[in-house]
Amino acid sequence: QPLRYPLEPDRDEMLAMLRSAEDTVVDFVEGLPKAPSMGPTLADPLRADLLAPPAEEPKEFAGLLERWRRAAAHAVETAGPSYLAYIPGGGVFTAALAELLAQSFNRYTGVSALAPGLVAIEHGVLRWLCDVFRLPEDASGLVTTGGSLATLSALVAARHDRLGADFADGTLYVTVHTHRCVAKAARIAGFRDEQLRTVATTPERRMDLDDAARLIAADRASGLRPFAVVGTAGTTDTGAVDDLVALARLARREELWFHVDAAYGGFFQLTERGRERLAGIEAADSIVLDPHKGLFLPYGTGVVLVRDESTLRAPFASRGQYLQDLGDDGQLPDYADLGPELTREFRGLRLWLPLHLHGVAAFRQALDEKLDLAAEAHDALSADPRIEVAWRPDLTVV
Repeated sequence: QPLRYPLEPDRDEMLAMLRSAEDTVVDFVEGLPKAPSMGPTLADPLRADLLAPPAEEPKEFAGLLERWRRAAAHAVETAGPSYLAYIPGGGVFTAALAELLAQSFNRYTGVSALAPGLVAIEHGVLRWLCDVFRLPEDASGLVTTGGSLATLSALVAARHDRLGADFADGTLYVTVHTHRCVAKAARIAGFRDEQLRTVATTPERRMDLDDAARLIAADRASGLRPFAVVGTAGTTDTGAVDDLVALARLARREELWFHVDAAYGGFFQLTERGRERLAGIEAADSIVLDPHKGLFLPYGTGVVLVRDESTLRAPFASRGQYLQDLGDDGQLPDYADLGPELTREFRGLRLWLPLHLHGVAAFRQALDEKLDLAAEAHDALSADPRIEVAWRPDLTVV
């Protein structure tokens, strides 16, 4: 008799668990049209059950799956039609299917030589995104856990490129509507709060370029070193898009790194209206995107794109003696050299499979629909004398 290992179910056991999980997933997706925006309050007995530590002896999968089902019901349902708050992620089914494959095979993609085929899949999506944003040939990027880690990677690249090792006198320019992940990334990257400058905004909630120029000039006169300005392509507060063309000119004139936070609005670049509203983004030194927003993918999917891959590689690349025999043919990147993570999951399939399976046009159509729905909501609300509607949305925040 062959040895049985408790952590290795046999074929029949695997198939049985997969079928049970499949039924659970399909039932969930089919129930979304009638799903409430908020699940029930988590009762004390269920909370205690879920907090219980694992037992020494195994339990049946069916019972654990039922506990999972009950736990998942106590949540905000961002994928259902009743939820209209913030900028939620949808989580298309085919991305979840991609995750099943990626996590089951469990390939390491931090070093391309260890899984070149999968790195090629991921890098192909990144190269396509660089083309979408009309970045130059030397552009590249990294798939991260979300916009926060993507922003940290971009900010460290900007710091290293413009300030070098001594950055105590560097200053960074944002507005009150800039996403909080920028200030958080700045602190992690070693900047003090007083090195961030909050630029005034126009009545349309966009960065005031005159105030930005004034603050930059004052900082230079004080012996400080302005090094980066952050434009936003769709603020979380109002959906406003900064004047990216004018910001790009200001950055070039002042020799600043031009970063664009397009975590929310960036994928509207796939649409004609989006390209018009995001004009100037092609001049960015770095762009952050959240596919778990604009591509409706699962949470934990972010992207940073840089105009020049070497600026991302410079602060992060490192070698260890244990890697001495791994050849590098230069055709594919080592993602461990482009960001803070060494061990990383293979995130590329959750982008690659839905894009190739459904086609880019399907995503473009969905994004165009969101712009149409936002305009329709704005017009309907504006027609009601009881409601004050401040401004027409740039994107989809009403």
